[in-house]
Amino acid sequence: MTNSTRFTITLAQLNPTVGDITGNAEKARKARAQAAADGADVVVLPELFIAGYPPEDLVLKPAFQATCRAAVEELARETADGGPAMLVGSPWVEGGKLYNACALLDGGRIAAIRFKVNLPNYGVFDEKRVFSRGSVSGPVTIRGLRIGVPICEDTWMEESADYEDVVETLAETGAEILIVPNGSPYARGKNDLRLNVQVARVTESHLPLVYLNQVGGQDELVFDGASFVLNGDRSLGVQLPSFVENITTITFEKTDGAWRCNGPIAKLPEGDEGDYAACVLGLRDYVNKNGFPGVLMGISGGIDSALCAAIAVDALGADRVRGIMLPFRYTAQVSLDDADKLAKALGFRYEILPIAEAVNGFENILADTFKGLERDITEENLQARTRGTLLMAVSNKTGAMVVTTGNKSEMSVGYATLYGDMNGGFNPIKDLYKTQVFRISTLRNSWKPEGAMGPDGEVIPNNIIIRPPTAELRENQTDQDSLPPYDILDAILERLVEREQPLSEIVADGFEKDVVTRIDRLLNIAEYKRRQAAPGVKVTRKNFGRDRRYPITNRFRDLAQPLPKPDEDLVTRPGKGTSEAFEP
Repeated sequence: MTNSTRFTITLAQLNPTVGDITGNAEKARKARAQAAADGADVVVLPELFIAGYPPEDLVLKPAFQATCRAAVEELARETADGGPAMLVGSPWVEGGKLYNACALLDGGRIAAIRFKVNLPNYGVFDEKRVFSRGSVSGPVTIRGLRIGVPICEDTWMEESADYEDVVETLAETGAEILIVPNGSPYARGKNDLRLNVQVARVTESHLPLVYLNQVGGQDELVFDGASFVLNGDRSLGVQLPSFVENITTITFEKTDGAWRCNGPIAKLPEGDEGDYAACVLGLRDYVNKNGFPGVLMGISGGIDSALCAAIAVDALGADRVRGIMLPFRYTAQVSLDDADKLAKALGFRYEILPIAEAVNGFENILADTFKGLERDITEENLQARTRGTLLMAVSNKTGAMVVTTGNKSEMSVGYATLYGDMNGGFNPIKDLYKTQVFRISTLRNSWKPEGAMGPDGEVIPNNIIIRPPTAELRENQTDQDSLPPYDILDAILERLVEREQPLSEIVADGFEKDVVTRIDRLLNIAEYKRRQAAPGVKVTRKNFGRDRRYPITNRFRDLAQPLPKPDEDLVTRPGKGTSEAFEP
């Protein structure tokens, strides 16, 4: 144990890019320079920072593994200058096995390496597929202080037979402070969940805990940062902001034999504010990290495209956003007026490309093929597909990415046209139900997140928010012609998608059986559409794609009947007339 009564840590809550090993190492280098200026003992970076998180199957490439290691070794050599030590995450090959590792760099060397023990394999996580399980190890010593370094899942008490209590081992082997590097993605309510889990670890170990999370968008995932420090008495010592990079140096002081830290406490956006901030950051990083010069989208005068436009301007600035209105004979004048007001309020480039000539051309080409057949949804979809073709043409010509604008309610029930309004590279509202789209649009008119590049005040005209939603593919059409009211639809979908509730339970909650079974059927048969949809920001506990992976070919249907009870008498178990062991 150290005889010192002060220990200073620089928390580098940074935004890595998967695969940009050189760029990530340079970010680590700059963070260490700031730590040195602050007189820190150690600078801490998030989980797998050198690689970027999550690297998925990229981490299996030997060339990638070797390049990550070389970057860590170069950073280690630089610590020979006598400055701060560094705790940095990286993939690491040892004994022919690949590990999720955290390396301690100090004195010009790799002074210690710790491997992640508990590999998450649920929800968006798939680490057992690519990493080997590390062995439980004791603390590392930094400037005389014994530091426990559990990595992310090592502090989340998963209920499984192979879970190792890493924190208990660290406490028993003399750790004085716990530093936990993380790659923990955002979801609504995640801040409280993280805090509760880490409070439990502090309660068990009686040790202060530093929880460092990365920030930034990576495909569908958004990492919100929101790093924090808990003292040994479970009090909140430090709270860093969410959705922004932040480098903060904190000091622990030892009093009466216990280490304690008190520092800045940032206010975190919660609920709809947190979801909107996640959508902005997710779109910004998807566009910037993939090198698009900007975005374009179809502007319909409706609420979904309006909210997407606000998100895009907040993420990228108005000069990198282009809106295109694509009217047909069913497009109401109020839609044209509202779209124009939206563009002026947000300040993005806006133009109108009428599609009648193209749609009529398609109908003329198909006239003989469709002879004798009634007009139906096919002709409606020609409008959507014409719009999709034109948007993609402008994208090809300019390099700007098409933002697609379907909400989670529509994606759930297939209320979208393949190769039409589903065209695009990314969807910032893909995981927002329609009722939340309404709420967040109202919210944005009175608030915007830190770092938003759009204007203050009302940016989404109120008429767009209060007007009944419509696809305008036929005369006097509204969404409610073919769907239940959105408050009912979304309540059913949340039970089906997030909770996986049996239909009998949903009906017991007071919903009409015919409506529930119809929505469940639509949810099932739309899987093939969702499999072809653009990626989009995840904000709920269970999004389409990473979380919810259903087969397209699937004949199972919940019949909305009470669930059959298992017949335990049919199962042969030890002590039931046989000596053969049975393991469930």
